[in-house]
Amino acid sequence: MSEERARLPDLPVKAILPSLGTALSIFSRAVLAAPPGAGKTTLVPLFLLDQDWRGDGRIILLEPRRLAARAAAGRMASLLGQAIGETVGYRMRLDTRISAQTRIEVVTEGVFARMLLDDPELSGISAVLFDEFHERSLDADVGLALALDVQRALRPDLRIVVMSATLDVERVVGLLDEAPVIESEGRAFPVDIRHMDRPGGERIEDAVTRAILDAHQSEEGSILAFLPGQAEIRRTAERLDGLLPGDTVITPLYGNLTQKEQDAAIRPAATGTRKIVLATSIAETSITIDGVRIVIDSGLQRLPVFEPSTGITRLETVRVSRASAEQRAGRAGRTQPGIAIRLWHQGQTAALPAFTPPQILSSDLSGLVLDLAHWGVGDPSSLAFLDQPPAAAWREAKVLLISLGAIDASGSLTAVGQRIRDLALPPRLAAMAVRAAADGLTEEACLLAVLLTEQGLGGTSIDIEDRLRRFRGERGERADAARRLAGRMAKDLGARGAQQLTVQPGTLLMHAYPDRIALQRGGRGRFVMANGRGAELPETERLAGASMLVIADLTGRAGGQRILAAAEISRADVEAHMPDAIIREDQTFFDRQSRQVRARRVTRLGAILLEEAPIARPKDLRNARALAEGIRQLGLAALPFSKEAAQLRDRIGFLNRTIGEPWPDMSDDGLLNTLDLWFVPFHEETRGIDDIKSGSLSEGLLSLVPHDVVRDLPKLAPTHFEAPTGQRHPIHYDGDEPLLSIRVQELFGLKNHPAIGGGRLPLVLELISPGHKPIQTTRDLPGFWSGSWKDVRSDMRGRYPKHPWPEDPANATPTTRAKPRGI
Repeated sequence: MSEERARLPDLPVKAILPSLGTALSIFSRAVLAAPPGAGKTTLVPLFLLDQDWRGDGRIILLEPRRLAARAAAGRMASLLGQAIGETVGYRMRLDTRISAQTRIEVVTEGVFARMLLDDPELSGISAVLFDEFHERSLDADVGLALALDVQRALRPDLRIVVMSATLDVERVVGLLDEAPVIESEGRAFPVDIRHMDRPGGERIEDAVTRAILDAHQSEEGSILAFLPGQAEIRRTAERLDGLLPGDTVITPLYGNLTQKEQDAAIRPAATGTRKIVLATSIAETSITIDGVRIVIDSGLQRLPVFEPSTGITRLETVRVSRASAEQRAGRAGRTQPGIAIRLWHQGQTAALPAFTPPQILSSDLSGLVLDLAHWGVGDPSSLAFLDQPPAAAWREAKVLLISLGAIDASGSLTAVGQRIRDLALPPRLAAMAVRAAADGLTEEACLLAVLLTEQGLGGTSIDIEDRLRRFRGERGERADAARRLAGRMAKDLGARGAQQLTVQPGTLLMHAYPDRIALQRGGRGRFVMANGRGAELPETERLAGASMLVIADLTGRAGGQRILAAAEISRADVEAHMPDAIIREDQTFFDRQSRQVRARRVTRLGAILLEEAPIARPKDLRNARALAEGIRQLGLAALPFSKEAAQLRDRIGFLNRTIGEPWPDMSDDGLLNTLDLWFVPFHEETRGIDDIKSGSLSEGLLSLVPHDVVRDLPKLAPTHFEAPTGQRHPIHYDGDEPLLSIRVQELFGLKNHPAIGGGRLPLVLELISPGHKPIQTTRDLPGFWSGSWKDVRSDMRGRYPKHPWPEDPANATPTTRAKPRGI
């Protein structure tokens, strides 16, 4: 290292830097495990500046959040005695500070993924460092998978380092082809971990408030409290208001705050004052809040969970992982001995998950599918993901992208898809902007898209029109940067000069969320969307009275979804801007209440029924298919099988179970799955369930049997058995074996056991008394005559003295009558 850099702080990670340098010289990949406070985020990039293999290439340091990226860049620049933007700079979505002299770029993970996709060779970049990889963001997983792909195919000289304080080292090492592991000790002061069990039913903000007041009174130093989200932070601040002395400052810390507000939260408390920082998980890693020696951990975090079946990402409050709990506790010991107060019972810690679930397993993957299509990859398994994307979410993402025209059926990127991917926006909003460009509304669409991707801009109103109006006049660095970003996007889409056209946001958003166009149904605030699902607004909201909305954001599970952001539209707007979305068609359907087929002419928008009028029922396949759908709803028990039809089904089913193909499956599932084959062709004119004829059912069942086989049915599975008396008795095939129920007197004189199938399959004989009560079941009639008949005869002739009970039934005369009188 140069003399200047040799004077860098003597942090623990400094001791292992030579080992890291050697590993990267030999292997080009490494895993660095270093506890919080070891100095890996700042010292490793500075150390790598002097490595021979770097040449004049840049070092990219990935951080999971903008706050961490700015803090890391600022710390490194100050260690070099420079300003940000000289040797060390940063690059993020709304803020970039780099120059021609910059050799260390701290970038957010999403920005790096775009850099890589736009320049697969990573020209001018010598090393990529993935910091805090244990957080397992989707962008980090994608960035690492693509970086490894680049290294293997194009840039074997590229160095890749995966760094983390808490890491599943074995899996990451396997992903990196057994890359060397470098471990550093941490520099942390002792932390006294205490537990304060939260009573059942107590709100988390009440528990945190109580813990803060207790700690503030009994301990010295500033306090960092972890809460799950912005709402809990606000409510905790409200509870603390007026309960603390004037020398204590309360500051929130979460992602939607401006840079100035975030910087204020992490600055040390002024001399003679104390600070209470109410933070989300944003404060877990990569930043140090000077003066904090007390951490209060609610034990909760809010994670996004994507449901492929609804296409909705909802926020779910869950327990933190053990790794996160350790990270949080470590914040108390960064600069002095500290205290960590956990608001759960000590015994519950072991039950916490080891790590936070990776985002790739619970995220909307449409952006990933689009990016990989641009990369030329249609199968994610061909890339080195630590966890492969779930198949269901991958399929749903492809369906969405095909509907947006971004990819074709084979998964290849289309020309429209390329324009969508070129925008730094989620696919839905990018598709909206591309469509708007054709209508001369580029700037309006880009402004709206940026508003929806940067939480907090324009306020928090559910009404997007209201937020957009506020955003236009909003002042501040973040709002200015967001508007500049929208302008750059519009320029990339071909907008030239100032556009005077304005349009209601809903007419633009229809192209991003056609499946979420919603019609009020069921009362104020209740809506049904084009995808068939319901969503609700509080009745006090202005939009609750709208006849139609387009919904940009909602949360909750299917059946109970709450609208978070929407814009008002009208049917005229849909007809003018999306005429193809409104479909007029004739429908033939099964009416469950009347058990009949009906027909109607409808106008619909997806699953939303706009208009309907009854029409004459068609007498063709449409009718039969609708009736078949009714049977699927009601089950086969609704069909009027006669005894003969039911026996036919049982006979064929018996042969299917004993012989197999070509005899068809006659089970309920088997027949329901083949209704189109055996039911539909025979019921084109049948109006309803009660009009079905049993004969048509028998005809349909026989149609499933091949013509060259059906002639064998009477021989293999006859309908009746002819007794020695000449009487015919039905054979029952609904059990595991064919069964014949018959009075024992009718079998007198029969020396062989009755059988079917050419004598190969014996019938199960249920021998009954003259009173039609079972007296014996046998599969061996001759054995019965010579064996247990004696006991049966002894018991039965006393009960039925008028009927013959010969000693030798095998040689007796069969009969259906009682003995003549006097005998």
